[in-house]
Amino acid sequence: MIVRIASRFKSDFLIEKDGYQINGKSIIGVMTLAAEQGAELSLSFSGEDEDEAANALVTLFEEGFGEVK
Repeated sequence: MIVRIASRFKSDFLIEKDGYQINGKSIIGVMTLAAEQGAELSLSFSGEDEDEAANALVTLFEEGFGEVK
């Protein structure tokens, strides 16, 4: 879901966990990050639509990826 939403935007999207940084548009990168629930992540965006990309991805995280609680 992260990669699908991030790929809608032209901006670069990076995710960092424990000093390891990956391309948030790469399914392999996201999988190798192995971020468990509750992990602290740093998200960074750069590009012409970075604000829109940030809003979409932060919303995804804040809403729990659409999972029923």
